[in-house]
Amino acid sequence: MNTSRNSFGSANDLTVLDEGQKDTLEYRIKAVSEKDGSKPISLWHDVTLVHIDPTTNSPTPYLNFVNEIPKFSRKKFEIATDEVGNPIKQDTKKGELREFKKGDIFFNYGCLPRTWEDPTFVHPDTMGCRGDNDPLDVCEIGLKIVQPGEIRPVKILGILCMIDDGEADWKLVTIDAMDKWAPFLNDIEDVEKHLPGQLDAIREWFRTYKIPDGKPPNVFGLEERFMNKAYAMEIIKECNHAWTELITGKKERSADFNNADDGVKKLVRKLSKSNLCDMAMEEAPTDISSPAVVEDDEGALAF
Repeated sequence: MNTSRNSFGSANDLTVLDEGQKDTLEYRIKAVSEKDGSKPISLWHDVTLVHIDPTTNSPTPYLNFVNEIPKFSRKKFEIATDEVGNPIKQDTKKGELREFKKGDIFFNYGCLPRTWEDPTFVHPDTMGCRGDNDPLDVCEIGLKIVQPGEIRPVKILGILCMIDDGEADWKLVTIDAMDKWAPFLNDIEDVEKHLPGQLDAIREWFRTYKIPDGKPPNVFGLEERFMNKAYAMEIIKECNHAWTELITGKKERSADFNNADDGVKKLVRKLSKSNLCDMAMEEAPTDISSPAVVEDDEGALAF
């Protein structure tokens, strides 16, 4: 397991702070390390993918979830992948702060740290569409309202393949490990069994949420099915490996990057270079050391 000062296995020793005035273009939400003298940390790069028990310092069966948008809210907060330190900011369109015109979202929405949907890669199940250049999205369906920047341990239940503006945009379905429903939910079929209608509602949210902006409905791969936990874990493994290639610089030296069009190259290069260089100087990133989930020599997950 990584013991680098830039590795945080849980929310322990972290504080989330507001910077700037809310509801402005300058407003940011940042995490700082209490043990390193309030040093800023990246919620994308410095939080481990696997949740580490802060008491035993041992890996748990859960993954870390970084929340961006609380359930029952509509401000479109997201990790700023192209800003140094990767704070959370409210997305903008034509200089205006974005909100979901459809209305409040009904689940906590965020991402998995140390994952990246590679825009030079086309998964065979994504209808010929490349990755969207962001961390893997997460829908957390527990009862608690999780605030932006909070890190929670979650159980992976399944995944939905959404196609958004010609890009693959996977949506993981998870449950907070501490939620009262968590003991009953272990795979995607359990969600339909115990919470009937939840999955259909999630799919319809993503199908229609851009219609009020004048855009057509989103479409889905895999016959619109939610795939099970085993399938979801393979996508996570793939995106963790892509993240490792990104932060070590291997991606920009690869043949698929060199063969990509200029627009895709610009997307990759737009990511926070100073933060990536800072990480490259640290100890090689390692998330996991357990019988079920380990990493190979390149830092990618092996299940």
